[in-house]
Amino acid sequence: MSTEDNKALSRRFFGEFWDQKNLAVADELMAATHVDHTPGSPPGLPPGPEGFKQFGSVYFAAFPDLRLTIEDMVAEGDNVVTRWTSHGTHTGNFIGIPPTGKSTSITGITINRFVDGKAVETWTNFDMLGLLQQLGVIPTMG
Repeated sequence: MSTEDNKALSRRFFGEFWDQKNLAVADELMAATHVDHTPGSPPGLPPGPEGFKQFGSVYFAAFPDLRLTIEDMVAEGDNVVTRWTSHGTHTGNFIGIPPTGKSTSITGITINRFVDGKAVETWTNFDMLGLLQQLGVIPTMG
C-alpha cells in the first residue's frame, strides 16, 4: 500500500476509534497479531484488536467526551507518525483516580506500522505527567 493509503488508515483510526469511540473499527484496521508498545498500558492486555479495544475502553470510561485532533501526520514506507492533541473531561475512574470533573488537554505522538492494510505495531508516547498534573494528582512546578 502507498504512504497515502496508510495515512488514510491512520486518519480512520483516530477519527473512528478515538473520536467516534467505535471499538469495532479496531477489528478492521488492526492485524490479529497487532502489538501495542505504549508505555503505561494496562498490564495483561491481549495482543491484537481485542487488547486495543480494552485499552480504549479504559479511556472512554474515564473521559467519555474524549476528542483527538490530528496536528501533523508524516508517512514513510510502512510507518505513519501522527502528532495529536486530546481533550476530555475526567468524569469516570481512571487508573485508580476517582472522577475529578476536570478538563484535560494533552499532546502525544503515535507511530503505526502497516502491512497489507492493517496496523501490525503501534508506539504511542503522550504527556501522562501533564495529564496527572491537570487532574491534581501530581503537583505542578512553580
